[in-house]
Order: sequence, then structure tokens, then C-alpha cells
Amino acid sequence: MGHEFTWHYPVIFYLYLAGMGAGAVTIGAYSYLTSVAYGGHHYHYFRMARFGALLGPIPVILGVALLILELGQPSRPLNLFKVINLSPMSIGSWFLLVFMVTSLVYGSTFLPSFKPEKYDSLIKRLLPVQHTLSLINIPLGIGVAVYTGILLGAMPSRPLWNSPILALLFLVSAMSTGIAVIIMARSIFHTRSDAAEPNRRIRIRGRRMAAKRPGRRYHETGYLLATTDLVLIGTELLVIFLFIMFAHLTVGNLKYAIETILPGGEMAVTFWVWVIVVGLVIPALAELFTVLPRLLYNVPFQAHRSVEFLVSLAVLIGGFMLRYVIVIAGQITGPMGI
Repeated sequence: MGHEFTWHYPVIFYLYLAGMGAGAVTIGAYSYLTSVAYGGHHYHYFRMARFGALLGPIPVILGVALLILELGQPSRPLNLFKVINLSPMSIGSWFLLVFMVTSLVYGSTFLPSFKPEKYDSLIKRLLPVQHTLSLINIPLGIGVAVYTGILLGAMPSRPLWNSPILALLFLVSAMSTGIAVIIMARSIFHTRSDAAEPNRRIRIRGRRMAAKRPGRRYHETGYLLATTDLVLIGTELLVIFLFIMFAHLTVGNLKYAIETILPGGEMAVTFWVWVIVVGLVIPALAELFTVLPRLLYNVPFQAHRSVEFLVSLAVLIGGFMLRYVIVIAGQITGPMGI
């Protein structure tokens, strides 16, 4: 392209991995609370929560490590914790630190395998801790996902980044890629549902709760994941439309900057092919095809494991390419005068 870039792949991967990990933990924690809302700890909802809790912290830590590598000196990030102010860097750094600690603790509580037919004393003690950490990690995960967009948006000299819609776009994308991680893990570690057995009950916080066996809910959780991801993809397409229209209707540098990803721009092919078509349209059509029979005719939800894997892979590729296009295009069109 003939341009000089200040931020390279480490920053792009940081924005991508931090958002994806935060999304996975957030969706997993919500799944856990959903299992409690059903009156007990449902096996398959618990599995969804376990995937998010165990896998989510890993990309966040890797992303932060890459960001530190990009800064050149490991001691530089520590300077952000010497003062507490309202700057995006300071708030975001504390969000990241607290979230990494709470998500690691949360993930460690899921290391013992949850088996409905066997509730040992350790599992019983961990359930209230998991419930509390789920409530904590949902707002923290959302905060980290939003921060990845605010980090770029706080730079007025880069007009493409300086949009109030960018943080919302990164948040929705983070939740979608987080669901994709859980769907991919579910397709890889798929196990045949056990035969239904009578429910057993355990006492949690002084009240008896049902420990439900795997059964039809297996398909219900798959339907829940697919429909939620479909809604998020639709929302992301809407937010991208608003992002482009806001820039196009703005007079000044932002209107000029958005032309980079519009037809004829330097990043147009990459954006429309990899982000829109591969990352959003194709997964949306595939998921719509699998959920429509359940939605229209109330038949059991069915999705082949290979379809689930490929759809989640496409969403993950699109999420990375979104960050790639935004970071690179923002540097092509900047800096501008403030």
C-alpha cells in the first residue's frame, strides 16, 4: 500500500483476542445464570458456561501479552497503574487487570468436571462461588469488549477511529466471536447425550435445586446459541451500516476516511469480502437455515457438527478481519489535524 504504519499485527490481535475472550466469558457466565434460572444447574447449560469460563481468559491474556510486546518495554504498562484517572487508557487498563484476575478465578472453579449423577463436596462448595463470579464477570466482560473500541476512538487525530459507534461495533463483534468460540468448542468436544434419568436434587444456599439430566435440552442449547449469534450478526450488520452512514453524513475528515472501505477504496475488497460476506452474511444464512425449522414448525433443532464448526470459524475470521480493516484503514487516513 505504500503507507507507514505505527500499529501492526500485535495491536490487531490484542483488540481481537481481548474482545473474543471477554465475549466468551460473558456469554458463558450468562449461560450459567440461565441454568440457575431454570431451577437447577442444567448439564448442557453448564457445559456452555464451562467452555466460556475455561477458554475465555486464554485469548485475553495472550492479547495483553502481545500489546506489551508491541510497546517494547514490559515496564511501560505498569505506569498506567501508578495513577487512577478518567482517561480511557487508565480505566481500560484497570478493567483488563480486574477482569483477568476474576476470569481466571472463575475458570478455575470449572476445572472439576460437573457430573449430574455425582455431586461431591467440592462441587457443592464451588456452585455459590461460580454464581457470584458470573454476576461479576458479565459487566466486566462487557467493559473490556467496549474498551477495545474506546481505545481507538479516543484518538481524534485518526478520523476513522474517532466515531462514537466504533465501541458499540466492537462490543457486538466481541459477543458474536465469543459465542463462536463456545459453538466451536461444543462441536469439537461433542458427546452423545446420556439417556434421561430421574432428576436428582441438591441443596444450594439452603434450598433444594434440581440437577437435571442431559436430554432434549441438548438441542435447545444449540438452538439458543445459534439464534443468539444470528441476532448478534444482524445487529452487527446494522451497526456497521450506522457506522458508515454516520461517517458519510459527516462533513470533514471522517467522511474522507470512510471512503477507504467503500467501493473503490484501498480496503474495500478486504472489508466487503472478508468482513461482510465471509464473516457475517454466510454465517447468518447458514444459521438461519438451521433455526428456521425449529422456529416455524417447532421441530427439534438439528445442526451438523461440521456446519457448526465452519460457521463459528467464519465468524472468528470475520471478527479478526474487522479489527484488521479498522486498524489499517485508520492509519491509511491519518493522522489529521485536531
